[in-house]
Amino acid sequence: MLHLRVLSALVGIPVILLAAWYGGWALWLLTTTIFLIASLEITIMLKGLGLKPSREIIISGGLFLLVAAYLYKDDLLAPALVLIILYNLLSMVLLYPRTTPLDVFGNMTATFYIGNILFFFLIRDLPDGWFWIILLLTATWASDTFAYFTGRAFGKHKLAPLLSPKKTIEGAVGGVLGSVLLCYIFSLSVQSFNTIPLILIGVLIGVASLLGDLMESAIKRQAGVKDSGQIIPGHGGFLDRFDSLLFTAPLVYYTVKVFII
Repeated sequence: MLHLRVLSALVGIPVILLAAWYGGWALWLLTTTIFLIASLEITIMLKGLGLKPSREIIISGGLFLLVAAYLYKDDLLAPALVLIILYNLLSMVLLYPRTTPLDVFGNMTATFYIGNILFFFLIRDLPDGWFWIILLLTATWASDTFAYFTGRAFGKHKLAPLLSPKKTIEGAVGGVLGSVLLCYIFSLSVQSFNTIPLILIGVLIGVASLLGDLMESAIKRQAGVKDSGQIIPGHGGFLDRFDSLLFTAPLVYYTVKVFII
């Protein structure tokens, strides 16, 4: 299993880094691809929860957010969110009685949850965006990697036994320390940024990465599936691979925009 994870990383990481370096339409296309595949995966999981999700409503709502982000950055995100809510509520009326309120809430939750990937695209447009997106990616990966190996080596105390039996408190601490260490190394190599804010971002990424993983675990466990999909060897689905990014990307974006730049 580990060798498959490594092989997938050797293929996927250069593609992600190249798109992040180029930015613009290339990064937007990669972000949109992640959203589309993850949306198909969560639609299947929502069916496992006994809901009747609409793949078309979830995808169209997310694409509306992504197009708004591409054209107007975050200037029109709030109006876009309102329109998506109204769009979903209207679908309950137009599709009555086939669509229930629970189905509509499932569609909205999926749209906003997976739609968080748009902040991966928006981070690149911040001042020093290349730096911030590399920090986001490497710190998130460091958190996941440190949590995995620390948990395997030292894990004894279960973190959430009913939700994710393999996760341990030791692994969670290792994940936070991994992201903090990565951000500290960045602060040493880039003198124009203060160390303390970067370390605090490392703590946020470590905690958010864990919460993102637990969030997806809660959905999968309730839906009765082991992985969100099988498209990435050794990892499962796109949602399995990018679940942490759905939490870390918006946090990093607004932390940098509000408190740093």
